[in-house]
Amino acid sequence: MTTMKKLVALLLAAMMLLAVMNVAVAEGTLTGGSITINDAISGQTYNAYQILYLESYDAQSGVYSYKANSAWADWLATQTDYVKIDPQGYVTWVDGADVADFAALAKTQLSGKTVAATATASSETVTLSSLNLGYYLLDTTLGALCSLDTTNPNVVMEEKNEVPTITKEVQEDSDSSWGETNDADVNQTVNYQATITVKAGAENYVLYDKMSEGLNFNSDVIVKIGETVVDASNYTVSENVTGGEGENAQAYTFAVEFKNEYISTLAAGTEIVVTYSATLNEKAQVGLTGNPNEVILKYGDESKPSWTPKDETITYTWDMKVVKYTNVTTTTTVEGEELQTKTQEVPLANATFKLCTDTAGEKVMKFHDLGENKYEVCAKEDCTVSHVTEITTDLTGTFDIEGLDADTYYLFETAAPAGYNKLAGAVTVTITGATKAEGSDTLSYSTVETKVENKSGTELPSTGGIGTTIFYVVGGVLVLLAVVLLVTKRRVGEEN
Repeated sequence: MTTMKKLVALLLAAMMLLAVMNVAVAEGTLTGGSITINDAISGQTYNAYQILYLESYDAQSGVYSYKANSAWADWLATQTDYVKIDPQGYVTWVDGADVADFAALAKTQLSGKTVAATATASSETVTLSSLNLGYYLLDTTLGALCSLDTTNPNVVMEEKNEVPTITKEVQEDSDSSWGETNDADVNQTVNYQATITVKAGAENYVLYDKMSEGLNFNSDVIVKIGETVVDASNYTVSENVTGGEGENAQAYTFAVEFKNEYISTLAAGTEIVVTYSATLNEKAQVGLTGNPNEVILKYGDESKPSWTPKDETITYTWDMKVVKYTNVTTTTTVEGEELQTKTQEVPLANATFKLCTDTAGEKVMKFHDLGENKYEVCAKEDCTVSHVTEITTDLTGTFDIEGLDADTYYLFETAAPAGYNKLAGAVTVTITGATKAEGSDTLSYSTVETKVENKSGTELPSTGGIGTTIFYVVGGVLVLLAVVLLVTKRRVGEEN
């Protein structure tokens, strides 16, 4: 009887101890845990990995008995700078060890490990439920930073990673300013800069740039932080690459891939400025379509990367038409009565011009002949393709020039059509590019048409012809008088 009483007392004591400590002796048998992530980033995936399981714990007194999850046991045994494992397999933390460093090391061991729970955020809060109680590593596709905490039974973790940003600007050559658009001549160099703002958890940053057909990349990437040029060993530039998933799976002009060991040393908020240039080529779109250049940044987990929104600049180039004409006035008469006088513009062929960027006519522009009296600007100083510097109007009295910057130009007539007076000075041509009507946000543009009138001279009177006629008349009269006088004298002589 005494033995039975002792046995019952021991069982009751054990039951009370289990009730107080929530004890479980088998791996993963303490259930009902959850992890709630605050400041979650919509679209990002969160994975929870159980490194340790709770054998027992007393939350009020702060007493916890951890043992290694079997999948992590071998690796944990090597991490003596962070954890100690006693002969019975209980895991304790090394005083002073860096938790963030341990999390970073643990993240490198995720390959082949089972995910205890996963969820993709659709709002700023996401919860992973039905977890065994234990010590969890929370990994996110957003970046390198991980969270570690114990589910006992519920725990709240914060999203430590932040979304990086990238912005793109193009330089306007007329005033060296940077913005979203610029104007340029064909074969002119166009300068770009893309600015990446580094955020916490920076990982796997890759800049992708896609240029339109009218732009040729000049392979001249330079990376700076402030005024300091970043050593090229910290990044790799690749040209004509294909990257991305879904809508981002495109062919890109080039990519700049930063090494993680470099990115991880940069403080959040650091601005990385990537500069490069392109040449506006003969395929450039003239007018409002423009020539876009877009940039995008890939970042985060390599297995499921994230992408920033695209940012775009547009380079515009413009055109002009020159019309050479003369005014011709005609009068319609019927039976001698004047009915109508009409003046109309008649095109003039064979008028030759040069286009200059100065009023003195010394800075002469050069062009490539596109055929059909159309010409394209060539702003490239070392271009080896044949050029023309003077253009002659055809039978329609016109010619067209494409690929002009928004600027002021000066048109000089170097030769006039036969019988017409050459212009004494330059004709000013101003190209302003796209404009917006008052109260409208819509851009509009039409080809700049420059009309040039030539005036003909008239045949001057001839003084030499009139003087000769007078002499002939006077001479004839004198001869006639001489004949009359001679005949008269003979008659008088015969009579005498």
